Amino acid sequence: MTHRITRRESLKLIGATLAAMMLPSTSLFASPGGLRQKPYAGTDNTLPVIGMGTWRTFNVGSDPKLLDARTEVVRTFLELGGRLIDTSPMYGSSPDTLGYALQQLGTPENLFAADKVWSPAGGSAREQVAEQEMRWNVEQLDLVQVHNLTDWREHLAALQEMKADGRIRYIGITTSHGRRHREMEQIMTSEDIDFIQLTYNIAQREAEDRLLPLAQERNIGVIANRPFEGGSLIKNLKRRNEPLPEWAAAECGCSTWADFLLKFIVSHPAITCAIPATTQVEHMRENMRAGHAPMPSADARKRMAAYIESL
Repeated sequence: MTHRITRRESLKLIGATLAAMMLPSTSLFASPGGLRQKPYAGTDNTLPVIGMGTWRTFNVGSDPKLLDARTEVVRTFLELGGRLIDTSPMYGSSPDTLGYALQQLGTPENLFAADKVWSPAGGSAREQVAEQEMRWNVEQLDLVQVHNLTDWREHLAALQEMKADGRIRYIGITTSHGRRHREMEQIMTSEDIDFIQLTYNIAQREAEDRLLPLAQERNIGVIANRPFEGGSLIKNLKRRNEPLPEWAAAECGCSTWADFLLKFIVSHPAITCAIPATTQVEHMRENMRAGHAPMPSADARKRMAAYIESL
């Protein structure tokens, strides 16, 4: 896939190159703070492997206490090196909550704002993008995705025009709960897109069969949603009082179940980042720690999956 470098990307790339020249040699996938980075969409740009989702967790309306609490979650995410935040007009007041938080904190230059469009289809895409930028309090969304493939032909055509005009940087499609994989595969093969977003976690690995290899082949970035299966994976482990296996610390650097579940996801070579959602600062800290080395090897990932299957 060819990609036209924008002025914004060029300046960032130059800055990153100059910064790298002044730093000791480090791994391509490690930031100076240790949070793993991966390239995306066939470019030399990178993103941290842990992003942030907002489904349900940021739909708090106008409650001032909840707005301030979510602002602290965003603050922690950004302070610990996070960049990609994902939301949707389908997530109630979540985009407005993000806008409130960014207004309080200041919008970092390296924020990667990922949003979506959905029905009604066709000419509404441009209006939806403009509205979401206002709700975020940002000048430009980095990634706009077609939410759950809804009216994707009309929306994707509009988004492709907006990308060509420099109105948005990247475009993509999403699905969740393991649905519509065959249709997603057809779009990946036939359309020029930069990202897909899908459900991928240690209990739902169907994407490994066709979609993840195809994403690697086509240089398409992959955002993994529902990394904790809506929280049920961790809740079930805690309900069972299941201890973290000792080998997980030695082989994968895991100290919590969040580590275990997130490291499994982001260590897959096709995955760009996972987007866990949380309402709590301490849980955000746990999530971000999972993005640090060491990462599971291919053999360790098999052992992790087999362990969860055996429970």
